[in-house]
Amino acid sequence: MEHFYLPFEKREEFSYSHEAVEALSEYEKYQLSFHPERPKYLDYLSVFSEPEECLSNDEFGSCVIQTHRAAILCGKERVPVMLIGQQSGPTSDFGLMKKLMRDPLSVKRWNHGMPTPAAFRKAFDAIKLAETENRIIITIIDTAGADPSEESEAGGIAWNIGRCMQALAESRTPTLSVIINRGCSGGAVALTGCDGVLAMEYSTFLVISPEACSSILFHTRHKAGLAAEISQITSKEGVKNGIIDELITEPDGPAHRFREPAMESFRVTVAAWIEKLRATPADKIFETRMRRWEKIGRWDTISEEDILAFEKPVTYFIPKPEKRLFIARHKRCTDIDGKKIHDPVLYTTLLADNFVCSTCGHRYTRLSAHDYIDLVLDRDSFREHPETRHVVDRDILDFPGYQQKIEAAQHKTGAASAFITGDGAIEGEAVVFCATNFNFLGGSFCMSTGEKIWLAAKKAIAGRKPLIIQASGGGARMHEGCSSMVSLPKLHVALSSVEKAGLPVITIVTDPTLGGVAIGFASRGWRVFEHNAGNIGFSGKRVIEQYTGKSTSRDFQTTSWLMQKGFAKRTSLPGNMRHDIAVLLRQYKEEHDAPAPSEKLSQ
Repeated sequence: MEHFYLPFEKREEFSYSHEAVEALSEYEKYQLSFHPERPKYLDYLSVFSEPEECLSNDEFGSCVIQTHRAAILCGKERVPVMLIGQQSGPTSDFGLMKKLMRDPLSVKRWNHGMPTPAAFRKAFDAIKLAETENRIIITIIDTAGADPSEESEAGGIAWNIGRCMQALAESRTPTLSVIINRGCSGGAVALTGCDGVLAMEYSTFLVISPEACSSILFHTRHKAGLAAEISQITSKEGVKNGIIDELITEPDGPAHRFREPAMESFRVTVAAWIEKLRATPADKIFETRMRRWEKIGRWDTISEEDILAFEKPVTYFIPKPEKRLFIARHKRCTDIDGKKIHDPVLYTTLLADNFVCSTCGHRYTRLSAHDYIDLVLDRDSFREHPETRHVVDRDILDFPGYQQKIEAAQHKTGAASAFITGDGAIEGEAVVFCATNFNFLGGSFCMSTGEKIWLAAKKAIAGRKPLIIQASGGGARMHEGCSSMVSLPKLHVALSSVEKAGLPVITIVTDPTLGGVAIGFASRGWRVFEHNAGNIGFSGKRVIEQYTGKSTSRDFQTTSWLMQKGFAKRTSLPGNMRHDIAVLLRQYKEEHDAPAPSEKLSQ
């Protein structure tokens, strides 16, 4: 049999002992986690009884997530399960894989192991089928991330990932996730929001690849080793950071060289967890899930004295000029033919276009959290929650320069963190309102945001108030490693608890809303898309263009583009949002206060 060897495997002194693997650099451990010969999902089917494929289809990329009905032996009892597995390639047989990958059609079919919208739709359908058939759900994770292409954006990949996370949050059967190799970014977190998360000993769990992290932080991909070291990506560190519940040992050494012992260890550990999960009464599953996710994440608190040292209202709204009708055009404006445009812009036209240049699409400003509070809520009605006011970001990784960036952002935005929650009113109706400061480290999703949404959800339920969230941000915050991303399932559980309480969740999707923010709260509830917003989706435009080597379409990821694709149904100018949301709140009340059809017939 032909084998593949990583560079460190070729070193004469290297053995596959635990001590030898532990001595590897963090980047080498990362390479080990997706060694092409490590067992893949289809290999692990041998652990289960009578696996039967279901929901198979020929849609592009669908094969990257595969689904099987099966059973697992717990003691002497066969327990029915639904397996939802990420298959990152056709086989773990390296010789066979080389032959298959010489076929361009096979290469295209497997899409470098990155799930597409079709793959996530299949996963969602499997979750629902498992509920119907009363099967415990087991997700098996092995992915470099979700597909970063315009085609996947057009297929609604962000909203499909969000649907999977919501479905797991609300599943009426217990759920278990196992990371077998590499679990990276939104492709992994889509299916790890479970009642238990296990990981093979030599797997990794990460918010972003070391190469991409290096490119963003150090403006070069050549410091990927340093990025891997500071990001704490191994499964052992995941246990230490409280985002993985238990390691599955690879007792004799890495699974690609000692397959049978590793798979037996997988079987024993998974069976023990299934036995534990199935003991939860059906009517207590969501309650137990709430208790689990309430503990997820770490954050610091700050004193009122420290907040007052930087707190101030910050606005980026461009006011109407007092003595002129026009404002200066931005300096780099060019038309479709590349001709530079210098004429000033009529203010009323710019306001009607939500501060987006009608000639080139340039956004003149991105509004602050304080701006949205003023635009959406009744005047002077907002009162920040004392429970969330003092919650701030925590540097759990000792990430270089992170604490200094937090402090600089606090003074720049006048806020303690990127996310603000409080009570307010919309046309007289009391609501819980949450707003995001994009200018606070790009509004990136982090552990403190997950906790603040959790607490805001509790406030909404306690006060019987609608929950309104203004979404903005560039993704999950890499400075907190995978812990930031793992707070995404937490917010889905929190928002589901609000909806289960019979209260509306309304999300205002603004420019930009990408990555973790998009698949998190921006994918939930009744969505209102900001008029003329852009950069709304899963992967950013620059990432997609770098990956595909092609330019994206001119109106890509704008509100109008999303409307054409069928993903944006409600739009609103910031100045109209208060009224438009009030209309939605009245509509919700009418629909939910209306008598059931049988009651109507009897009247």
